[in-house]
Amino acid sequence: MNNKYKELINSLTDRELLFHMYLTQWILLTVSFILGLILFDDFAYLNYIRLADPKIITIGLVSGIAVVLLDILLMKWLPASYYDDGGLNDRIFRTRGCFHIFMIAAIVSFSEELLFRGIIQTKAGLLLASIIFAVVHYRYLFNWYLFLNIVSLSLLIGIIYEWSGNLAVTIMMHFVIDFLLGIYIKFKHSPRIEK
Repeated sequence: MNNKYKELINSLTDRELLFHMYLTQWILLTVSFILGLILFDDFAYLNYIRLADPKIITIGLVSGIAVVLLDILLMKWLPASYYDDGGLNDRIFRTRGCFHIFMIAAIVSFSEELLFRGIIQTKAGLLLASIIFAVVHYRYLFNWYLFLNIVSLSLLIGIIYEWSGNLAVTIMMHFVIDFLLGIYIKFKHSPRIEK
């Protein structure tokens, strides 16, 4: 992990870290709005969100849970250095309440899927959307395993989007992954009561 990046993360207060996280999501939504105006007529990309689709549960929810279970198993089997993101995920989730983690996951999954799948992948293709998705997750660029992990995950989510044709499916999948891993991080650090 890049030491300057770690120092930057450690220098931020909790409030500053949250501010930057929410600001990033606001920027992604703004970029989505602008690109949506340029590339689509009448916000047509929003038509890719269909809420009455059972695949939201059968594919989105189930795939999200499967990714989280695999990731937790790999966290237990692989060296801790493979998951070193400079401490950002730990800082974001370990002291948050469950409802706040829910809100973070909801905002992140919606804003990122809208931009990367709904707009970029729809107009520029799966590979470019996945590469841009990985690059935007800057902290993963310093760790080969996390970078490979995020590119693979982005490709998987993109393939599911191509197959389902429904952005709500990938929003659900992304939400489940972020929410459950956030909860995992939170409770991984909870003090245990000894009897």
